[in-house]
Amino acid sequence: MNLPNKITVSRILLIPVFMFIMLYPFDWGMVSILGTEMPASQFTGALLFILASVTDWIDGYYARKYNLVTNLGKFLDPLADKLLVSAALIILVEMGLAPAWMVIIIISREFAVTGLRLILANEGEVVAANSLGKIKTWTQIIAISALLLNNFPFEPLHIPFAQFALWVAVFFTIISGWDYFAKNKNALLNSK
Repeated sequence: MNLPNKITVSRILLIPVFMFIMLYPFDWGMVSILGTEMPASQFTGALLFILASVTDWIDGYYARKYNLVTNLGKFLDPLADKLLVSAALIILVEMGLAPAWMVIIIISREFAVTGLRLILANEGEVVAANSLGKIKTWTQIIAISALLLNNFPFEPLHIPFAQFALWVAVFFTIISGWDYFAKNKNALLNSK
């Protein structure tokens, strides 16, 4: 297994740690950063989510720079993103920080595109993430990070950035999902 794929696997392995920190009722006190207050466990979980998310850029950078792009990486990288984002979004619903209907739209799109990828893989095609898919992933990561950090650093300014970012993420989730199906419509219709 090459370095980018190991980095991707590390992202997957960070997910249960992130979930444990976010869902287990640790009493580490409160953290206050520039007027934004949150439980220390939530702050720690948010930093862990951000760290795991940054590995998405790192593995892609190394894979492209050193020509280490593999079919395994094309499969694992979007899977790792979907697992991390889905776990974080479900936790945000549990915490009352994200509406369930938005999370359902995002997760439904992820299942649909994964299903499309599996059908196309059965036909011998591997569908790598395209630019809209990458924009979708980063808008989701930004929105989730802002929500996990209680809208830091915008909360003291009374700017609802986290909520706006979530709307943007839902928009790109829908658009990128539509794009995947539109571009692969013929292959999907002609699959056995």
